[in-house]
Amino acid sequence: MRQIYLDHNSTTPVLPEVTAAMAVCDREVIGNPASQHAAGRKARQTLEETRAAVGRMLGARIDTAADDQVIFTSGGTEANNLALFGLAGDRPAHAVISAIEHPCVSEPAEQLARRGWRIDLLPVTADGVAIVDRLPELIGPDTRLVSVMLANHETGVLQPVAHVAEICRKAGVLLHTDAVQAAGKLPVDFQQLGVHSLAVSAHKFHGPRGVGALLVSHDTPVAPQTFGGFQQSGVRPGTESVSLAVGLRTALEICHRDGYRAAAEIARRRDRLELALRRGWPNLIVNGVVAERLPQTSNVSFPGLDRQAILMALDLAGVVCSAGAACASGSSRPSPVLQAMGLDKRVILGSIRISLGSSTSDDEVDEAAARMLSICSDLERSILP
Repeated sequence: MRQIYLDHNSTTPVLPEVTAAMAVCDREVIGNPASQHAAGRKARQTLEETRAAVGRMLGARIDTAADDQVIFTSGGTEANNLALFGLAGDRPAHAVISAIEHPCVSEPAEQLARRGWRIDLLPVTADGVAIVDRLPELIGPDTRLVSVMLANHETGVLQPVAHVAEICRKAGVLLHTDAVQAAGKLPVDFQQLGVHSLAVSAHKFHGPRGVGALLVSHDTPVAPQTFGGFQQSGVRPGTESVSLAVGLRTALEICHRDGYRAAAEIARRRDRLELALRRGWPNLIVNGVVAERLPQTSNVSFPGLDRQAILMALDLAGVVCSAGAACASGSSRPSPVLQAMGLDKRVILGSIRISLGSSTSDDEVDEAAARMLSICSDLERSILP
Protein backbone atom coordinates (compact mmCIF):
# COMPACT_ATOMS: atom_id res chain seq x y z
CA MET A 1 0.00 0.00 0.00
CA ARG A 2 1.52 3.32 -1.06
CA GLN A 3 2.10 5.91 1.64
CA ILE A 4 0.27 9.22 1.39
CA TYR A 5 2.12 11.93 3.31
CA LEU A 6 -0.27 14.54 4.72
CA ASP A 7 1.81 15.95 7.59
CA HIS A 8 3.64 18.82 5.88
CA ASN A 9 2.96 21.14 8.83
CA SER A 10 5.23 18.90 10.92
CA THR A 11 8.00 18.82 8.34
CA THR A 12 8.42 18.92 4.60
CA PRO A 13 10.73 16.85 2.37
CA VAL A 14 13.94 18.65 1.43
CA LEU A 15 13.91 19.67 -2.24
CA PRO A 16 16.68 18.33 -4.51
CA GLU A 17 17.74 21.89 -5.40
CA VAL A 18 18.25 22.62 -1.73
CA THR A 19 20.31 19.49 -1.17
CA ALA A 20 22.41 20.31 -4.23
CA ALA A 21 23.07 23.89 -3.09
CA MET A 22 24.14 22.67 0.34
CA ALA A 23 26.43 20.05 -1.16
CA VAL A 24 28.18 22.68 -3.29
CA CYS A 25 28.59 24.88 -0.22
CA ASP A 26 30.00 22.03 1.87
CA ARG A 27 32.43 21.20 -0.90
CA GLU A 28 33.56 24.70 -1.81
CA VAL A 29 33.12 26.74 1.38
CA ILE A 30 35.30 24.92 3.89
CA GLY A 31 36.42 27.69 6.21
CA ASN A 32 35.08 28.85 9.55
CA PRO A 33 33.30 32.17 8.91
CA ALA A 34 35.00 33.59 12.01
CA SER A 35 38.51 32.87 10.70
CA GLN A 36 40.59 35.65 9.18
CA HIS A 37 42.33 33.65 6.44
CA ALA A 38 41.10 33.46 2.84
CA ALA A 39 38.95 30.36 3.40
CA GLY A 40 37.34 32.00 6.42
CA ARG A 41 36.70 35.23 4.56
CA LYS A 42 35.01 33.29 1.74
CA ALA A 43 32.77 31.54 4.27
CA ARG A 44 31.96 34.88 5.91
CA GLN A 45 31.09 36.45 2.57
CA THR A 46 28.81 33.54 1.66
CA LEU A 47 27.12 33.68 5.06
CA GLU A 48 26.52 37.43 4.97
CA GLU A 49 25.24 37.36 1.39
CA THR A 50 22.87 34.58 2.45
CA ARG A 51 21.76 36.53 5.53
CA ALA A 52 20.96 39.60 3.42
CA ALA A 53 19.08 37.55 0.83
CA VAL A 54 16.93 35.88 3.49
CA GLY A 55 16.17 39.25 5.06
CA ARG A 56 15.11 40.77 1.73
CA MET A 57 12.80 37.86 0.90
CA LEU A 58 11.12 38.17 4.30
CA GLY A 59 10.66 41.92 4.00
CA ALA A 60 13.39 43.08 6.37
CA ARG A 61 15.19 46.39 5.94
CA ILE A 62 18.55 45.51 4.36
CA ASP A 63 21.39 47.59 2.88
CA THR A 64 20.52 50.74 4.80
CA ALA A 65 22.12 52.69 7.59
CA ALA A 66 19.69 51.01 10.00
CA ASP A 67 19.43 47.39 8.88
CA ASP A 68 17.14 44.91 10.60
CA GLN A 69 18.89 41.90 12.11
CA VAL A 70 18.68 38.40 10.64
CA ILE A 71 19.89 35.96 13.28
CA PHE A 72 20.34 32.34 12.20
CA THR A 73 19.18 29.80 14.78
CA SER A 74 18.76 26.04 15.01
CA GLY A 75 15.07 26.35 14.10
CA GLY A 76 11.75 27.87 15.08
CA THR A 77 11.89 26.76 18.71
CA GLU A 78 15.20 28.48 19.35
CA ALA A 79 14.10 31.57 17.41
CA ASN A 80 10.92 31.92 19.46
CA ASN A 81 12.78 31.30 22.74
CA LEU A 82 15.42 33.87 21.82
CA ALA A 83 12.70 36.40 21.01
CA LEU A 84 10.70 35.96 24.21
CA PHE A 85 13.62 35.75 26.63
CA GLY A 86 15.79 38.17 24.66
CA LEU A 87 13.12 40.87 24.54
CA ALA A 88 11.93 40.31 28.11
CA GLY A 89 14.64 42.30 29.86
CA ASP A 90 16.09 41.72 33.31
CA ARG A 91 13.12 42.52 35.55
CA PRO A 92 9.72 40.76 35.70
CA ALA A 93 6.91 42.58 33.94
CA HIS A 94 3.73 41.72 32.05
CA ALA A 95 3.26 39.90 28.74
CA VAL A 96 0.30 38.91 26.58
CA ILE A 97 0.32 35.91 24.27
CA SER A 98 -2.51 34.52 22.21
CA ALA A 99 -4.29 31.50 23.63
CA ILE A 100 -3.37 29.38 20.58
CA GLU A 101 0.41 29.73 20.50
CA HIS A 102 2.72 26.83 19.66
CA PRO A 103 4.41 25.20 22.69
CA CYS A 104 7.70 26.91 21.78
CA VAL A 105 5.99 30.20 22.67
CA SER A 106 3.53 29.15 25.37
CA GLU A 107 6.11 27.19 27.37
CA PRO A 108 8.70 30.03 27.40
CA ALA A 109 5.82 32.23 28.62
CA GLU A 110 5.25 29.73 31.44
CA GLN A 111 8.95 29.98 32.28
CA LEU A 112 8.64 33.77 32.44
CA ALA A 113 5.70 33.32 34.82
CA ARG A 114 7.93 31.22 37.08
CA ARG A 115 10.38 34.13 37.09
CA GLY A 116 7.73 36.49 38.40
CA TRP A 117 6.13 37.67 35.17
CA ARG A 118 2.40 38.14 34.86
CA ILE A 119 1.08 36.44 31.70
CA ASP A 120 -2.33 37.08 30.14
CA LEU A 121 -3.87 35.14 27.27
CA LEU A 122 -5.49 36.94 24.35
CA PRO A 123 -8.65 34.92 23.64
CA VAL A 124 -9.77 33.68 20.25
CA THR A 125 -13.11 33.19 18.54
CA ALA A 126 -14.74 29.82 17.91
CA ASP A 127 -13.05 29.94 14.50
CA GLY A 128 -9.63 30.40 16.09
CA VAL A 129 -9.00 34.08 15.31
CA ALA A 130 -7.43 36.26 17.99
CA ILE A 131 -9.94 38.77 19.39
CA VAL A 132 -7.81 41.86 18.84
CA ASP A 133 -10.40 44.20 20.36
CA ARG A 134 -9.63 42.61 23.73
CA LEU A 135 -5.94 43.50 23.55
CA PRO A 136 -6.11 47.17 24.66
CA GLU A 137 -7.81 46.19 27.92
CA LEU A 138 -5.10 43.60 28.59
CA ILE A 139 -2.21 46.02 28.00
CA GLY A 140 -1.19 47.96 31.08
CA PRO A 141 1.63 50.26 32.23
CA ASP A 142 3.89 47.27 32.97
CA THR A 143 3.24 45.41 29.70
CA ARG A 144 6.53 44.81 27.93
CA LEU A 145 5.81 42.12 25.36
CA VAL A 146 3.01 40.71 23.20
CA SER A 147 3.30 37.55 21.09
CA VAL A 148 0.73 36.56 18.47
CA MET A 149 1.49 33.96 15.81
CA LEU A 150 0.99 34.68 12.12
CA ALA A 151 -0.77 31.40 11.29
CA ASN A 152 -1.87 28.60 13.57
CA HIS A 153 -0.06 25.30 13.33
CA GLU A 154 -3.17 23.16 13.97
CA THR A 155 -6.02 24.93 12.17
CA GLY A 156 -4.06 27.02 9.68
CA VAL A 157 -6.11 30.07 10.67
CA LEU A 158 -4.34 33.34 9.86
CA GLN A 159 -4.06 35.90 12.64
CA PRO A 160 -4.53 39.70 12.36
CA VAL A 161 -0.93 40.47 13.30
CA ALA A 162 -0.77 43.81 11.47
CA HIS A 163 -3.77 45.01 13.50
CA VAL A 164 -2.11 43.77 16.70
CA ALA A 165 1.03 45.69 15.69
CA GLU A 166 -0.92 48.96 15.43
CA ILE A 167 -2.18 48.55 18.99
CA CYS A 168 1.25 47.60 20.32
CA ARG A 169 2.93 50.50 18.56
CA LYS A 170 0.51 53.01 20.09
CA ALA A 171 1.06 51.47 23.52
CA GLY A 172 4.85 51.34 23.14
CA VAL A 173 4.88 47.55 23.61
CA LEU A 174 7.16 45.08 21.82
CA LEU A 175 5.47 42.56 19.50
CA HIS A 176 6.83 39.18 18.42
CA THR A 177 5.21 36.89 15.85
CA ASP A 178 5.85 33.21 15.27
CA ALA A 179 5.70 32.96 11.47
CA VAL A 180 7.01 29.38 11.32
CA GLN A 181 3.90 27.93 9.66
CA ALA A 182 3.25 30.92 7.40
CA ALA A 183 6.71 31.48 5.91
CA GLY A 184 7.12 29.67 2.62
CA LYS A 185 3.36 29.14 2.30
CA LEU A 186 2.35 32.78 1.87
CA PRO A 187 4.41 35.95 1.36
CA VAL A 188 5.72 37.32 4.65
CA ASP A 189 6.71 41.00 4.90
CA PHE A 190 8.45 41.88 8.15
CA GLN A 191 8.30 45.64 7.68
CA GLN A 192 4.70 45.63 6.47
CA LEU A 193 3.55 43.58 9.45
CA GLY A 194 5.10 46.14 11.79
CA VAL A 195 6.38 43.61 14.34
CA HIS A 196 9.59 43.87 16.33
CA SER A 197 10.65 40.25 15.79
CA LEU A 198 9.62 37.31 13.62
CA ALA A 199 10.61 33.62 13.64
CA VAL A 200 10.88 31.17 10.72
CA SER A 201 12.11 27.59 10.30
CA ALA A 202 13.51 26.10 7.08
CA HIS A 203 12.13 22.59 7.39
CA LYS A 204 8.59 23.91 7.17
CA PHE A 205 9.17 25.02 3.56
CA HIS A 206 11.28 22.22 2.06
CA GLY A 207 14.55 23.37 3.59
CA PRO A 208 16.89 21.43 5.88
CA ARG A 209 16.15 20.58 9.48
CA GLY A 210 18.27 22.34 12.06
CA VAL A 211 18.17 25.94 10.82
CA GLY A 212 15.80 28.85 11.26
CA ALA A 213 16.00 32.59 11.63
CA LEU A 214 14.86 35.36 13.91
CA LEU A 215 14.31 38.76 12.32
CA VAL A 216 14.61 41.71 14.70
CA SER A 217 13.91 45.35 13.89
CA HIS A 218 16.97 47.57 13.80
CA ASP A 219 16.04 49.57 16.90
CA THR A 220 15.11 46.59 19.09
CA PRO A 221 17.82 45.23 21.42
CA VAL A 222 17.85 41.47 22.02
CA ALA A 223 19.71 40.06 25.02
CA PRO A 224 21.71 36.90 24.25
CA GLN A 225 20.59 33.71 25.95
CA THR A 226 23.81 31.77 25.28
CA PHE A 227 27.36 32.96 25.69
CA GLY A 228 30.82 32.12 24.41
CA GLY A 229 31.46 33.98 21.19
CA PHE A 230 31.03 37.16 19.18
CA GLN A 231 29.17 35.62 16.23
CA GLN A 232 25.96 37.29 15.08
CA SER A 233 26.79 40.38 17.14
CA GLY A 234 27.00 38.19 20.24
CA VAL A 235 23.23 37.70 20.25
CA ARG A 236 23.50 34.08 19.17
CA PRO A 237 27.16 33.07 19.55
CA GLY A 238 28.68 29.92 18.10
CA THR A 239 30.07 28.86 14.74
CA GLU A 240 27.40 29.31 12.10
CA SER A 241 26.62 26.50 9.66
CA VAL A 242 27.06 28.15 6.28
CA SER A 243 25.56 25.23 4.38
CA LEU A 244 22.42 25.12 6.53
CA ALA A 245 21.95 28.87 6.02
CA VAL A 246 22.40 28.35 2.27
CA GLY A 247 19.79 25.59 2.43
CA LEU A 248 17.31 27.93 4.13
CA ARG A 249 17.99 30.62 1.56
CA THR A 250 17.60 28.25 -1.40
CA ALA A 251 14.32 26.81 -0.11
CA LEU A 252 12.95 30.31 0.44
CA GLU A 253 14.03 31.36 -3.06
CA ILE A 254 12.17 28.39 -4.52
CA CYS A 255 9.06 29.34 -2.55
CA HIS A 256 9.26 32.86 -3.95
CA ARG A 257 9.78 31.49 -7.43
CA ASP A 258 7.21 28.67 -7.42
CA GLY A 259 5.51 28.09 -4.11
CA TYR A 260 3.27 31.10 -3.70
CA ARG A 261 1.81 30.59 -7.16
CA ALA A 262 0.98 27.02 -6.14
CA ALA A 263 -0.92 28.15 -3.04
CA ALA A 264 -4.27 28.36 -4.87
CA GLU A 265 -3.80 24.86 -6.26
CA ILE A 266 -2.95 23.46 -2.83
CA ALA A 267 -6.02 25.19 -1.35
CA ARG A 268 -8.15 23.65 -4.10
CA ARG A 269 -6.92 20.18 -3.15
CA ARG A 270 -7.52 20.89 0.54
CA ASP A 271 -11.11 21.89 -0.28
CA ARG A 272 -11.48 18.78 -2.46
CA LEU A 273 -10.43 16.61 0.48
CA GLU A 274 -12.79 18.35 2.90
CA LEU A 275 -15.69 18.00 0.45
CA ALA A 276 -15.04 14.28 0.00
CA LEU A 277 -14.93 13.78 3.76
CA ARG A 278 -18.13 15.77 4.26
CA ARG A 279 -19.96 13.74 1.64
CA GLY A 280 -18.94 10.49 3.27
CA TRP A 281 -19.31 11.69 6.87
CA PRO A 282 -22.19 14.19 7.20
CA ASN A 283 -21.37 14.99 10.83
CA LEU A 284 -17.80 16.01 9.98
CA ILE A 285 -16.69 19.37 11.38
CA VAL A 286 -13.91 21.44 9.81
CA ASN A 287 -12.42 23.54 12.59
CA GLY A 288 -11.75 27.15 11.58
CA VAL A 289 -13.39 26.72 8.18
CA VAL A 290 -15.04 30.16 8.21
CA ALA A 291 -11.76 31.98 8.88
CA GLU A 292 -8.99 32.75 6.41
CA ARG A 293 -6.58 29.82 6.49
CA LEU A 294 -3.25 28.67 5.18
CA PRO A 295 -3.82 26.87 1.87
CA GLN A 296 -2.49 23.50 2.99
CA THR A 297 -4.03 23.02 6.43
CA SER A 298 -7.25 21.27 7.37
CA ASN A 299 -8.29 20.41 10.92
CA VAL A 300 -11.24 18.02 10.79
CA SER A 301 -13.23 16.35 13.52
CA PHE A 302 -15.12 13.07 13.61
CA PRO A 303 -17.12 13.77 16.80
CA GLY A 304 -17.41 10.75 19.07
CA LEU A 305 -14.31 9.02 17.72
CA ASP A 306 -10.88 9.05 19.33
CA ARG A 307 -8.18 10.94 17.45
CA GLN A 308 -5.41 8.63 18.60
CA ALA A 309 -7.29 5.58 17.36
CA ILE A 310 -7.90 7.33 14.03
CA LEU A 311 -4.24 8.25 13.65
CA MET A 312 -2.97 4.77 14.50
CA ALA A 313 -5.36 3.18 12.04
CA LEU A 314 -4.45 5.71 9.36
CA ASP A 315 -0.76 5.02 9.92
CA LEU A 316 -1.35 1.32 9.37
CA ALA A 317 -3.33 2.21 6.25
CA GLY A 318 -0.45 4.32 4.89
CA VAL A 319 -1.91 7.79 5.52
CA VAL A 320 0.41 10.08 7.47
CA CYS A 321 -1.19 12.94 9.40
CA SER A 322 -1.23 14.13 13.01
CA ALA A 323 -3.24 15.33 15.98
CA GLY A 324 -1.46 18.69 16.07
CA ALA A 325 2.01 20.04 16.72
CA ALA A 326 4.75 17.42 16.39
CA CYS A 327 6.44 19.02 19.43
CA ALA A 328 3.41 17.99 21.51
CA SER A 329 2.62 14.69 19.77
CA GLY A 330 3.74 12.65 22.77
CA SER A 331 1.10 14.28 24.94
CA SER A 332 -2.31 12.70 25.48
CA ARG A 333 -3.78 16.03 26.57
CA PRO A 334 -6.59 17.51 24.48
CA SER A 335 -5.43 20.18 22.06
CA PRO A 336 -4.93 23.53 23.86
CA VAL A 337 -5.67 25.28 20.55
CA LEU A 338 -9.07 23.65 20.10
CA GLN A 339 -9.83 24.13 23.80
CA ALA A 340 -9.09 27.84 23.47
CA MET A 341 -11.61 27.96 20.62
CA GLY A 342 -14.25 26.69 23.08
CA LEU A 343 -15.12 23.59 21.05
CA ASP A 344 -17.14 20.72 22.46
CA LYS A 345 -15.09 17.96 24.08
CA ARG A 346 -16.34 15.35 21.56
CA VAL A 347 -15.19 17.59 18.72
CA ILE A 348 -11.77 18.15 20.29
CA LEU A 349 -11.13 14.48 21.01
CA GLY A 350 -12.13 13.50 17.47
CA SER A 351 -10.00 16.08 15.64
CA ILE A 352 -6.99 15.41 13.43
CA ARG A 353 -4.75 17.73 11.42
CA ILE A 354 -4.23 17.13 7.71
CA SER A 355 -1.59 19.22 5.94
CA LEU A 356 -0.91 18.98 2.22
CA GLY A 357 2.20 19.86 0.26
CA SER A 358 3.00 21.15 -3.20
CA SER A 359 3.57 17.57 -4.35
CA THR A 360 0.22 16.25 -3.09
CA SER A 361 -1.89 15.10 -6.06
CA ASP A 362 -5.64 14.86 -6.65
CA ASP A 363 -5.33 11.08 -6.72
CA GLU A 364 -3.64 11.11 -3.31
CA VAL A 365 -6.33 13.40 -1.90
CA ASP A 366 -9.11 11.12 -3.18
CA GLU A 367 -7.40 7.94 -1.96
CA ALA A 368 -6.66 9.48 1.45
CA ALA A 369 -10.30 10.50 1.86
CA ALA A 370 -11.46 6.99 0.96
CA ARG A 371 -9.11 5.40 3.48
CA MET A 372 -10.11 7.88 6.22
CA LEU A 373 -13.81 7.26 5.69
CA SER A 374 -13.35 3.49 5.71
CA ILE A 375 -11.31 3.61 8.91
CA CYS A 376 -13.70 5.95 10.70
CA SER A 377 -16.67 3.78 9.71
CA ASP A 378 -14.91 0.74 11.19
CA LEU A 379 -14.13 2.66 14.38
CA GLU A 380 -17.72 3.86 14.69
CA ARG A 381 -19.05 0.30 14.32
CA SER A 382 -16.63 -0.91 16.98
CA ILE A 383 -17.99 1.50 19.61
CA LEU A 384 -21.69 1.10 18.81
CA PRO A 385 -23.66 -0.89 21.41
